[in-house]
Formats: sequence, structure tokens, C-alpha cells
Amino acid sequence: MKALFPYVAETRGVIVRVAVSFLPEQSEPERGRWFWAYHIRLENAGPQVVQLLTRHWVITDGRGARHSVEGEGVIGEQPLLAPGESFDYVSGCPLSTSTGSMLGSYHMMGEDGSGFDVEIPRFALIAPAVGA
Repeated sequence: MKALFPYVAETRGVIVRVAVSFLPEQSEPERGRWFWAYHIRLENAGPQVVQLLTRHWVITDGRGARHSVEGEGVIGEQPLLAPGESFDYVSGCPLSTSTGSMLGSYHMMGEDGSGFDVEIPRFALIAPAVGA
């Protein structure tokens, strides 16, 4: 699983796995635009049903400029995960530099009414060298 999803974090029984791909067909380096897709798999390895309510991302470009993004759910959903269930989604990130990174958290609610934040592991955004 690590080969498919090299970035992994676990918080209170919720596992977040991330894989990232550079998308050359959506990038325009000559115009200062690079684009990546990231695939997230959320797994509930805990004992109770949990629901993802909100997300918070910190995106850092190759110059060190940080951009914070917050919002409800992911891809328009607020998935509910019973123990043993998983939820996958794919999203994208444009940058004005050929490198950067992302990290963040999901705010979850347990069936017992407790709210908690789940870590999204830091992952690198690195475009391949031109001509490689």
C-alpha cells in the first residue's frame, strides 16, 4: 500500500493516504503554471462511525509563499465512514512554481458527538525536470 500511497498519517483511527501525480497536459510552464492531481484515501480503522465535515489545506509554493484553503467537505461531499470503510477522491492543485508542498487536516465528527482533527500528511509537489 505504501508504494501506491507514499504519504500516510493516522489520527484516532482515521488513516489518510495520499498519492500525487504531476499533470503535464494541464501545465503550462512557459506561462508559470504547473498542475498536480492528488488522490486521497480515507480509511476508518477506529471503532466508531465518523464523518468528515470540513477541510483545511496549507499550500506552499517553491518560493515559500503559503496559501490557506478551508471549506466544507471534500469534492462536494461530507463522507460518513463506518468502521472498516474507506472513501477515495481525487482533486488538483495548480502552482506558479515547479515545486511546492501541501499539508492540512480534516475536521471529523464521531458518532459519540466528539469533534476532532485528522492530520493530512505533508506531501511534495515536484514537476519533473524539463526534457527528462
